[in-house]
Amino acid sequence: MNEMEQLLPHRAPFLFVDRLENVSEEGVVGYRKYTLDDFFFKGHFPEYPVVPGVLLVEAMAQCGGAGLKKLRNEEGLFFLASIEKAKFRRQVVPGDEVRMEIVNERISGMMIKQRGKAFVGDEMAAEASWMCIMKTPEAN
Repeated sequence: MNEMEQLLPHRAPFLFVDRLENVSEEGVVGYRKYTLDDFFFKGHFPEYPVVPGVLLVEAMAQCGGAGLKKLRNEEGLFFLASIEKAKFRRQVVPGDEVRMEIVNERISGMMIKQRGKAFVGDEMAAEASWMCIMKTPEAN
């Protein structure tokens, strides 16, 4: 099991963070390399494959959640509660490595507010802010 699988409950094909660096109380920087093997490229414009914007926001939220888990060893799962101010500025295509810079705006009890930017090189591809609710899964 790799570090991301230890930090996040997500698994392939829905795990969108490859690695983290610079984890702190202020935020986290993480990376994801997209390849033509990613499942969504088969149906999301097969003649012109591009990462869906909503999956860039999901990747940023996963990155933020993984950073908090690593920093605080939080128990439970993070669920998106809201997404605000999402903007998409550049297409992300197979072969691009995305750097996600996440800022922790507020962490209180079971609520987490973060914002992030996704870059390909020095070009911003996407930005958004979101809120997550942390819940402990119930035993079945």
